[in-house]
Amino acid sequence: MRYRRLGGVRVSAIGLGAMPLSIEGRPDEKRALDTVFAALDAGVTLLDTADSYHRPDKAPGDNEILLAKALAAYGADTDSVLVATKGGRGRSGDGGWTVNGDPRWLKSAAEASLKRLGVEAIGLYQLHKPDPAVPFAESVGALRELLDEGKIRLAGISNTDVGQIRTAHEILGDRLVSVQNRYSPAVRDSEAELRLCAELGLAFLPWSPLGGISRSSLDGPSRTEAAVGPARAIHAVAGQRGVSPQQVCLAWLLSLSPAVVPIPGASRPESIRDSAGAADLVLSEEERTRLDAAAA
Repeated sequence: MRYRRLGGVRVSAIGLGAMPLSIEGRPDEKRALDTVFAALDAGVTLLDTADSYHRPDKAPGDNEILLAKALAAYGADTDSVLVATKGGRGRSGDGGWTVNGDPRWLKSAAEASLKRLGVEAIGLYQLHKPDPAVPFAESVGALRELLDEGKIRLAGISNTDVGQIRTAHEILGDRLVSVQNRYSPAVRDSEAELRLCAELGLAFLPWSPLGGISRSSLDGPSRTEAAVGPARAIHAVAGQRGVSPQQVCLAWLLSLSPAVVPIPGASRPESIRDSAGAADLVLSEEERTRLDAAAA
């Protein structure tokens, strides 16, 4: 496993997006725990969750409770594991997603996450999404207060644009360590945000990094004929390398910038083991050129 920096913390170059373990279509608890164990076994030290990662019929924090249980039951040292959670979103009864960036709500949500995770301070706490009904600076101000109170160690923001990143950086300084936006070969509208993160020394955590990559067997050859757009080039490189398209996709994302730390989701041990292998897959210059051209 290779590593990257998230503020002053060293984390695995590939993280685990734990959302699929608790939302609709989630696996049973044993498989969910086995998936987290497989991630830890593979050297993954960044686990990404949120208080809103739960089914509409469940209480907030279901995913946080699962990760806390997994870490407690792992049976080996987990001191190097950074659990990153988020606040500011919720689930409605119909399965939709809500947003609440009120500073009082964010602080109470962080307190609840702190208790569920069973830690003295949350390793990384992220504003899940800007609330159009609340001035962004006020929401970020809640993160500053949580930092000052010692309830969170590091702060991050998610689903933000360039202007919001600059605002958060002005308010939080070097205690702002990460930006989590959607980014993949098929969805690259956060190019400017990625460049700014590299400029400011922030980690850029792509969520849904495998978007646009057709599901192919991890045990069989890539199906280039079934892929379109950037995925066709990714499948072609995967076939030549004898690895999964998912590994090639994640390796390509890592090659874009030292700031990038992808957090692919997984609901099976096999999936996260395969994704973690991307950290050690180094693409050649020719392969990178092909993938860059296809994505562009």
